[in-house]
Amino acid sequence: MITPGSQYLDEQINTVKENGFLRYRTGELPTWCPGCGYFGITDAILKACLELNLKNEEICAISGIGCAGRYPVFMNVYGFHTLHGRSIPVASGVKLAREDLTVFAVAGDGDALGIGGGHLPHIARKNIDITLFLFDNSIYGLTKGQSSATTLFGQATSSHPGGNPDTPLNPIKLALAYGASFVARGFAGDPEGLKHLAKEAITHKGFSFLHITTPCVTFDKFNFTWKNLKENHSYIDQSIHNVTDMESAMRIAEHERFKLGVFYKDSNRLSYHENLRNIASKKA
Repeated sequence: MITPGSQYLDEQINTVKENGFLRYRTGELPTWCPGCGYFGITDAILKACLELNLKNEEICAISGIGCAGRYPVFMNVYGFHTLHGRSIPVASGVKLAREDLTVFAVAGDGDALGIGGGHLPHIARKNIDITLFLFDNSIYGLTKGQSSATTLFGQATSSHPGGNPDTPLNPIKLALAYGASFVARGFAGDPEGLKHLAKEAITHKGFSFLHITTPCVTFDKFNFTWKNLKENHSYIDQSIHNVTDMESAMRIAEHERFKLGVFYKDSNRLSYHENLRNIASKKA
């Protein structure tokens, strides 16, 4: 017997299949909390891949540990679920061995900026052609709500119940200071806008840093909530800001914590592979 509810569900599933959304999905169901922003992030990245018509076998997604660490499990592409904080160096190795692959490094704020923070300056200076998707919910979600590298000063967490005593890192400023050739910020609550940023990041030749803000609905009920993020986020006025102007990008990153869009882009800088080929040709 077909109930009205099951018929509606079948129709929705067929619509999703027809739109190609399941093309990059495995049969594994996401284990994130209901209401987590990672669902919106996944939606945006998958749609970006679909619109770029990337083949499954041409993508490799590498993650570390944390809530974001499960990402490759849900992607029907090549992938590695690596050690804590090591998504960037593993992604670098994959790209160096297989230049033809589109390589994603996926990491949370604790994973990329805590234990893995030492890898960011080197991928930026080398300008290896990978895209880092930084899922930033400003807390350690998987290990029950401890303070992370981007947790607000004074915020009460399970590791600092009296208030976080540490000054949070500014991911955009870090990427700019280290010399990343593409730096942008998106928001999980705007999957359409995030999709466009993801497409631009993926197609950029060189290292792309895409900082993605998202709430942790389980362990942060007061600061980076859906309501607060939606009310504070706004896009950079690109008619005023020149994305090739590093000084302007730094100024926005310093004073506009919730600005979205492309902060900086250097399309003329050679990628690591291009530099290697130039060196090899001079020796020949």
